[in-house]
Amino acid sequence: MKPWLKILIGLILGVITGLILNRQVEILSLVGKAFIDLLKMLVGLIVFSSLVVGMCHISDPKKLGRIGLRTIFFYIVTTLIAICFGLIIVYSVQPGANLHLTLPNGHGSGANASLIDFLFAIVPSNPFAAFAEGNILQIIVFAVLFALAINLSGERGKPVLEMVESLSEIMAKLTHLVMKLAPYGVFALIATAVGAIGCKVILPLILAVGCIFLGCLLQITIVFTLSLRYMAKVEVAPFFKGMKDAIVVAFTTSSSSATLPVTIECARDHLGLSADISGFVLSLGSTINMNGTAIGQSVLAIFIAQAYGIEINFVTLFVMIFTILISAVGTAGIPGSGLVMLSIVLSAMGVPLEGIALIAGIDRLRDMMATVVNVTGDAVAAVYIAKKENQIDETKYHAVTWIE
Repeated sequence: MKPWLKILIGLILGVITGLILNRQVEILSLVGKAFIDLLKMLVGLIVFSSLVVGMCHISDPKKLGRIGLRTIFFYIVTTLIAICFGLIIVYSVQPGANLHLTLPNGHGSGANASLIDFLFAIVPSNPFAAFAEGNILQIIVFAVLFALAINLSGERGKPVLEMVESLSEIMAKLTHLVMKLAPYGVFALIATAVGAIGCKVILPLILAVGCIFLGCLLQITIVFTLSLRYMAKVEVAPFFKGMKDAIVVAFTTSSSSATLPVTIECARDHLGLSADISGFVLSLGSTINMNGTAIGQSVLAIFIAQAYGIEINFVTLFVMIFTILISAVGTAGIPGSGLVMLSIVLSAMGVPLEGIALIAGIDRLRDMMATVVNVTGDAVAAVYIAKKENQIDETKYHAVTWIE
């Protein structure tokens, strides 16, 4: 049985159990807390290892030339726009406003420091303390500086990079093991939540999914189409005709990495992009370009904050946007990775990780649509860069048909 289906079953059974047991769910609450602790256990080393490996790979001087910088700039701008779409929609709809969840014992109410305090507080005085305390933003800063130092060290830095790459692989495997427990953790957490608040959680979840889908639709119909028409200066319809195979694979697999070979094939054979441009831009995009994921994380983070009644001020919003942008580098293009990355965003914002239980059951729906947006955004960037570098066969691009 597919992992997402197990999680969905766990969600449904948790709702039923919570309604039956009402508030008599103390043991289940401990099981749910144990699962949250396992997620917390993963976060620090995942952020560090993934970010260091990602930064070192994209910091190859041959890649970070004109094409590399232009590609990264395009990805950053479109991701920021995606986050803005998500925030505008979720604040307009406010899907979590009526849940009134109780904050976990000992939990604060989010970040309240000024922007200046925030900027200076993210500088780590002791990286080991940052890991011990779970200070995600300090870990991110340390990882960026560490990756820069590895690159500057040249050959002497390669053994350390190989060690961090091994650590990244190990953490990926450990994440896979922990996610095998997700159905049980979600069952316990959602049973506890429903036992406390009843079935009124269902409508807010439907609204949250609707917010994400609307944000993804806006990103495709506004940002991507305008980028193709006015930045790349090509017709829009042939692009979607040429990318139809990759879009279908992305929707069904929910994996940017698994879709990458199909995306490259569509870009080369249908859209007429050169092998060099398509290979570099799309490979880089599958690692750091997460427009759809950014929409989902911004909507769900605010949804969970609304559910707990946490006021999100400007500094907390800034922290969220910064963390989503940076964590995109470390987000694996595989199903389920969005939940782990969301836990990083929530930790940075000061929002309870227990809120993940609310949205774990709908994560597969978010993942399917988000992956379509991620893959489509990668291809739009590739067309734009190829056009700027005069490495696109426009005859082949405009000759594509729906039946190819």
